[in-house]
Amino acid sequence: MASEQAPAVEMPVTLSKYTKRVMLKTLLGRSDGGVGLIGKRIVIGGWVKSSWEIRIQNVTPPPPAHVVSPKDVTCSEVLQSRIPLLRSLMKVFGAGEHRAREKLNVIIQKAPQPSVSILQVSDGSCVPSLQVLVDSVLATPCQVMPSGTCVLIEGVLQRPSVQGKHIVELQAEKILHLGLVDQSNYPLSKKRLPLESLRDCSHFRSRTTTVASVTRIHNALTWATHGFFQDQGFLHVQVPIITSTDSEGFSEKFLVTTLLSKGKKDDQISSTENAGVSVEAIWASIKDKSKKVEELSRTDSNKEALVAAQQDLKKTKELVSQLETRQKANSGVTIDTRKFDFSKDFFARQTYLTVSGHLHLESQACALGNVYSFGPRFQAEKSASKKSLAETWMVDVEMAFSELEDAMDCANDFLKFVCKMLVEDCMEDLQFVLKRIDKAVIERLQFTMSSSFERISYAEAIEVLRQVAGKKFQSNVEFGVALTEEHQSYLVDEIYKKPVIIYNHQKGLKPFYVRLNDDGKTTATFNVVLPKVGTVIRGSQSEERFDVLSSRMKELGLPKQQYEWYLDLRCHGSVKTSGFSLMLESLVLYATGLNDVKDAVPFPRSSGRANN
Repeated sequence: MASEQAPAVEMPVTLSKYTKRVMLKTLLGRSDGGVGLIGKRIVIGGWVKSSWEIRIQNVTPPPPAHVVSPKDVTCSEVLQSRIPLLRSLMKVFGAGEHRAREKLNVIIQKAPQPSVSILQVSDGSCVPSLQVLVDSVLATPCQVMPSGTCVLIEGVLQRPSVQGKHIVELQAEKILHLGLVDQSNYPLSKKRLPLESLRDCSHFRSRTTTVASVTRIHNALTWATHGFFQDQGFLHVQVPIITSTDSEGFSEKFLVTTLLSKGKKDDQISSTENAGVSVEAIWASIKDKSKKVEELSRTDSNKEALVAAQQDLKKTKELVSQLETRQKANSGVTIDTRKFDFSKDFFARQTYLTVSGHLHLESQACALGNVYSFGPRFQAEKSASKKSLAETWMVDVEMAFSELEDAMDCANDFLKFVCKMLVEDCMEDLQFVLKRIDKAVIERLQFTMSSSFERISYAEAIEVLRQVAGKKFQSNVEFGVALTEEHQSYLVDEIYKKPVIIYNHQKGLKPFYVRLNDDGKTTATFNVVLPKVGTVIRGSQSEERFDVLSSRMKELGLPKQQYEWYLDLRCHGSVKTSGFSLMLESLVLYATGLNDVKDAVPFPRSSGRANN
């Protein structure tokens, strides 16, 4: 009948196209949690998060119900009948009469008690894990139970046999792959390691549920960024990582050169240095190798292995001695780049890792209209701030025929769009970080989506902060001085209680290329300040007037020949452009509630720290 509703039809579980397995997200992310697939045979792969064992008691089967015996025999009669046979055996094996009464020590190796290993397996595709039952006949508990063990298992989905939070579980029938773990050296063997400790094992930390959730949120922000600009008709273009131009005019840069590697004679030491091996790491290796030599010395079973281990230890000690001598010789040595002939360098001129893609992107906007770039940027500033890194991923945006107000509107719409996408597509991960990191994270994102951003000038911000009574800031509020994180936080958290856009900063606080306002003192610039994280977006309208730009560069003492190509844009078809830059890691902090940007990227790079 028309009034009858057709039952909901669940789509069958699908295999990951290139790995021939079922990703847990497609299984556990179904509306029924996978119940509709009970009885299906699937293959899953992942890493063991936790485990426990259930032992199966051996039950002796009862005797047959009907046994007809012609005669009942007592135990004493059985023993008496076997005594002559036992004495004969003892004589055959050399036992004399005087040993007849000695006890016979018979060692019987017991068969291992059957058990079932219950594993919580995660493959990184979602927050929940799948419960997997592995019988000891398939694999011993000591093989599959350690945390971090990699498994690829074929089995049948069934209802949980053990009461708990799981809706379905997998009864393993075949183990297709088993990646064992050395528990004594595996850094994630301990439960609930703090995020600070996990930075020392960045190659493993994505296996933790917290870091995996942050990584998926990071991924969602990346795709939301591309989605927003593609939907608005922007073109994605690439800008160079190596450049001869200082994009900001006053930034700390990483020099790119091959001149330092010329003239090295000690290949062994050179290769070790290039590989990033420290003296401390080699001494740790010597300690391990010494233990190995001691263990081999206790037994004569493998003399060849002992000799090889002793030779290896000797070579390692020689290497560390050479490295220590080299370090002492180089201690206190500083490099003066003025003594280098960069015409003989790889690029035949002085080059750096780019600080910003703005200048190159602007040249593309002058031909293509609205463009954006997404890539790594580098700063050699030794900062102790929890919100700065030496290597970051920046979103740079530039629009032709656009002014400051247009760029502020675009930044406003962009932030609301990515917050909306996160709430719609990453709710599972957001709910997890809400429990583990920041209880206000979802509320904050939803508020950003719905609120109107407050827009105030730099001068207004200074005046508002000066009027605050009963509050003493660590840094004085002064006109012409950059607002600190404390000042910005007070504006968004205490005064306006919503995101704030601060525009028209003083000329001395911004780069040379920003447009000078008619007052000659302020610039067409803006910062978007969000609660908790502070400034996430910096934007501006570029100076399109050749004479004003040239004068500004001369005022700052910038070498004109380095920026000739940029000045050419003002000589041939100049156009008004505006745009902004966003450090994606700051947005990850905002979306997760993390306090340190080093926990927002897989492999953070900061002063004194580049582990792998």
